[in-house]
Amino acid sequence: MEFRILGPLEATSEGRSVVLPGSRERTVLALLLVSAGRVAPSERLIEELWGERPPDRAADALRVFVSRLRKALRTAGADEVIVFRPPGYLLEVVEDSVDAARFEALVSRGRDEARHGRHEVAAASLSQALALWRGPALSGVASAPTLLAEAARLEEARLTALEERVEAYLACGRHGLLVAELGHLTGAHPLRERLWGQRIVALYRSGRQADALAELEHTLVVQVHHLVEPIRQLAEP
Repeated sequence: MEFRILGPLEATSEGRSVVLPGSRERTVLALLLVSAGRVAPSERLIEELWGERPPDRAADALRVFVSRLRKALRTAGADEVIVFRPPGYLLEVVEDSVDAARFEALVSRGRDEARHGRHEVAAASLSQALALWRGPALSGVASAPTLLAEAARLEEARLTALEERVEAYLACGRHGLLVAELGHLTGAHPLRERLWGQRIVALYRSGRQADALAELEHTLVVQVHHLVEPIRQLAEP
């Protein structure tokens, strides 16, 4: 059984997608996944599902959600994946069965390779990590506070890994191939200063010194705009 949260929540068994029950059940599964290896207390799950004003018999409703999840996973061949451990529930899965865990392991490997100067291998490892992403993390279930926070953490980890992959490719001398990609990335993430710096380096090392200088000037304008705009909006009557 494998679980994916780097995109829409998905469970697969032998390559086939598992049909999961309703939205509440999917949220419970996502909460158990981000707590994999640790017990998720029932009280916290209830708070995540309903906030500060849970319905009467919320604990009974939670048990029903868990029962439905167990049935869906059991039908796909995974028995005793969700177990009760006071004061809550535990998802018993091997670490590499969750795509986020594989992503973080590949990123760690890539960083280690880069530290030892093996930039081609580092870039390959980081590319494998990024290839695991299928869209925004936990999309469709990230309404619970813990899931929102985890989705934001994972997105920051993705962008950092992307920057590190670019850095590895720059170290390999692939400057020309990176110029167009970095143009797209800086447009999508205008506040990521490292990406702007990498684009300027790629342009300069590709023999486009004038373009690199123009990009530096543009970067300064963009950064100043993003700093000043919130102040201007606050000053408006």
